[in-house]
Amino acid sequence: MTNEIARRTRIGGLFFFVILPVALTIHFITIYVCAGLGQSWALHNQTYVHMNSWFHYAKLYAATFGCIGFMILKYHWGHLGKAYWFKVFPFVIVAINIFIAVGSDFESAIRGMHALQTTGSQWWLSSEGVWLYGAWWNVLNGLAGIINVFFMTGWFGIYSSKNEQDMLWPDMTWLFILAYDVWNFEYTYNNLPTHFWYCGLALCWRQPLRQSFGTRGAGFKTGLTP
Repeated sequence: MTNEIARRTRIGGLFFFVILPVALTIHFITIYVCAGLGQSWALHNQTYVHMNSWFHYAKLYAATFGCIGFMILKYHWGHLGKAYWFKVFPFVIVAINIFIAVGSDFESAIRGMHALQTTGSQWWLSSEGVWLYGAWWNVLNGLAGIINVFFMTGWFGIYSSKNEQDMLWPDMTWLFILAYDVWNFEYTYNNLPTHFWYCGLALCWRQPLRQSFGTRGAGFKTGLTP
């Protein structure tokens, strides 16, 4: 429901992609500063304990900036929203999001190989207390993510729908979206087991369904997962 509010209204988009992230950023900084000072409430805070990896924050802010950029394009805001060259932004921000996941995949493979040398097992414990099994499949999936980047085309064919509810990327057909989702599914299965249902199934697989039964080119709009 919150996605539809952000998608259908300018006020909703500004709230969920600008105001709320600013408030959360203040919240995160406060927690980490207080944790650095040794305050117990911050050291035991769920955010500090379960959301302390580089990946989560890189992904959170890259996806947020992506949504803001999409809004600028969709509503033709300011000079950027009307500039032809700015249509390359969706490609750049989606590529950044993919490379963040690729980096995480390679990290898991390296940590798994290191764990094998030191403990005899490829299981390694993340900073967030999640056990992961890193190996060659992380490398292969990372390479698949890189291939996904090079198969994104039609950047300058992006436009907003007549009702300004969607930013459409018609060149991103269901074949690409399916390949992207398979890669994304594998990433969440290997690296984010605690997010597997939400990111791996409920969120990822709604994109090809939307592309198949909704507006052509709108399916990739939510492609900033996991």
